[in-house]
Amino acid sequence: MMNYKKSLLILLFNGLFLITFGQRTLAPLPKSKNGFIVIAHRGSHLIKPENSIASIEEAIDLGADYVEIDLRTTRDGHLVLIHNETVDHTTNGRGRIQDLSLDEVEKLSLNAKDGYTYRLPRFKEALKACKNRINIYLDFKEADVAQAYEEIKAAGMEKQVLVYINKTEQYGLWRALAPQMPLMSGLPKHIKTKEELSSFLDKMPLEATDRFPDPALIAAIKESGLSVFLDVQMADEDPVKWKTAMDKGVQGVQTDHPKALIEYLQTNHVRNGINVSRP
Repeated sequence: MMNYKKSLLILLFNGLFLITFGQRTLAPLPKSKNGFIVIAHRGSHLIKPENSIASIEEAIDLGADYVEIDLRTTRDGHLVLIHNETVDHTTNGRGRIQDLSLDEVEKLSLNAKDGYTYRLPRFKEALKACKNRINIYLDFKEADVAQAYEEIKAAGMEKQVLVYINKTEQYGLWRALAPQMPLMSGLPKHIKTKEELSSFLDKMPLEATDRFPDPALIAAIKESGLSVFLDVQMADEDPVKWKTAMDKGVQGVQTDHPKALIEYLQTNHVRNGINVSRP
């Protein structure tokens, strides 16, 4: 009976949100003091280890608007920050994160370039570090939605988190359990027309996306109310790539070089965006 009631509740919430979002009533994104959003990919991690508290602190010091972090779960059910499924490439250990206990994880050292020792952090620690200092772009890899949301609420961070959805089932759970949380995901590559975009958003309303499935859809995506935070993170990021993204009228970008990007924006007086011509 309890499972039936839980399923009915989830369906009820999902139904309500399909109605509301059919009218494109959007959940508000986290507030930022800057007009053009700079998202530090896995923190500022050129020197500091990715997904570490140190990389988050550096992103804050640089003035980034969001820090992108990846969420996974240990064997004993603790939420931790790590991008890969295994710890092999980012720590001195080996194995899948889901096969390791929190005690085992906390004994690992993150690979670092500055000679210091860093450990893989818990989600609670990241939330505490970010509160009232920087927004979170939460790449939701493998975790329990209810547990993650409880930790967000306990930290008082409900208005500072944008959740990136990687699986359809994650979407339904987030909408049911945390209907006011803004959600982001990629748009399917098969979408080619404004009508196809509208049909997709009617079924899966989103607040933000990280790509244009087709250049011809730029205007339609803007009209839909979606915010666009393009991925430009790469080793050879440069002003040409940043300007190309800005010329598309996007609201921000995710970068591996937050320091250089922010300096570029400030030097060119475009930290609040640039005027662009509509397609």
